[in-house]
Amino acid sequence: MRHSKESRASFGPQDIKIVSKEPLYSGFLKMVKYHFQHKLFNGGWSAPLERELVERGHAVAVLPYDPNTDQVVIVEQIRVGALNDTSPWQLEIVAGVIDTDESSEQVAIREAEEEAGIEVTNLRKITSFYPSSGGCSEKIDVYVGETDASTAHGIHGLDYEGEDIKVHVMSRTQAYQAVEAGIIENGASIIALQWLQLNYESIQNHG
Repeated sequence: MRHSKESRASFGPQDIKIVSKEPLYSGFLKMVKYHFQHKLFNGGWSAPLERELVERGHAVAVLPYDPNTDQVVIVEQIRVGALNDTSPWQLEIVAGVIDTDESSEQVAIREAEEEAGIEVTNLRKITSFYPSSGGCSEKIDVYVGETDASTAHGIHGLDYEGEDIKVHVMSRTQAYQAVEAGIIENGASIIALQWLQLNYESIQNHG
């Protein structure tokens, strides 16, 4: 699909001067400090800027959906970013980081098995987005995939990664109500469930 000039960003990578990139920390996450300048909308260049960035990489999220029962598979696990919230246990769709030579689709299939013990097929890409581009490099590919919800149950996750993941099966309507009520707070999950609410009939009628 072609986009008009008005729908594109005004500048590109060639309009940034990266002076230096300084590593600050390397652990579960990596943090670097960028020193750079960029072109200004009114012409010329910005003053030198310093910005810390969490290097998070490329991730994949997939919403497993059973078109026969109109149910979705949701997982629950503890999230450090929500430790100061009412509860750090978050309801989310399946997700994982691409850290090998796998494709996004392969990661979606693998993570569905690891986190929920299910098989997903007929993957459809919904979108790609930056959850917090002001300070994090992470970009997430979001998919919906078909599954047999009757096979989804139990506790899953990789022991060596410290994962403790509980599987939930709920109706599409119930899951969307959880989004509207603010119970599901994860960005990729909200995007996927909103997309499904608008497009579920196209999946049910597929084939």
